[in-house]
Amino acid sequence: MTTIETAAELRRTDPAWHLAWSPIVLGALTATAVSSILIAFGAAVGLGVSSASPTWRDASVALWLLSGIFLILAALVSFGCGGYLAGRARPSYDGVAAEDVERRDGWHGVASWAVAVVLSAIVAALIAISTIGRASALTAPPSSSEPVILSYDVDHLLRAQRRLPNAELGAIRAEVGRVLLTSSSHSGVSADDHAFLVQTVSTVTGLTGPDAERRVDTVIADSKRAITRARASTIILAFSIATSLLLGVIAAWAGAEAGGRHRDGMPLPAWMQHRSRFNRRRDAWQRPMPVP
Repeated sequence: MTTIETAAELRRTDPAWHLAWSPIVLGALTATAVSSILIAFGAAVGLGVSSASPTWRDASVALWLLSGIFLILAALVSFGCGGYLAGRARPSYDGVAAEDVERRDGWHGVASWAVAVVLSAIVAALIAISTIGRASALTAPPSSSEPVILSYDVDHLLRAQRRLPNAELGAIRAEVGRVLLTSSSHSGVSADDHAFLVQTVSTVTGLTGPDAERRVDTVIADSKRAITRARASTIILAFSIATSLLLGVIAAWAGAEAGGRHRDGMPLPAWMQHRSRFNRRRDAWQRPMPVP
């Protein structure tokens, strides 16, 4: 048989490559469910880099790193499980080389990863929309144009022992918040803005000049630290999400290949062949034969 005839025979025995969407959807739903459970558990025990409460500023860098590592591990577990089910439930092909079978299983794992990412993005968007529509007094600032991250600092700046009745401070709070946002810039708060803050504090709270200046300087320093920490937490969160997604596609590929090997009865990796003591004891125990 010539080389051309051998290649033609391989093409006839090798079925056309296509995606089996049922295993892909099954793996994607499994990955989304496992990821939601793990993230909910992490949020319940306090693993997070941001919070609606002003006390999130007390979080240490170690907690931020631990939260990022937990997010990466959750992605590895969830996408690995989804990829394994996608490869395990995929129909097997006869007359296909083992390398090609593993490659097809891996692409099914990648497809389940992609569908799971899209589903997770949709769920996160729906949760964000529902949260914005039902903002509570703890998460929403008093003014719609006031920076949420600096609400506590604005409260501290304009705090007074006795306030005038029916005093409307929404516009003042919004303007003060926008001025405090400039504290994180290279030039900082300008002299004119500093004088405006001192005058506003004196008018609203009744403090004298030195006391008003001391409070303004304290709040400006606190606002700068709050903005810096918020920027750092956002960077860590974005980096953790990107890293978890990139590692998740590798876990989905490896899980799908392991699921395909399990489906075809091929030898599994050593870490998947570990059996618990209960399973070994159950295998050693044999049911007695009935006496005739």
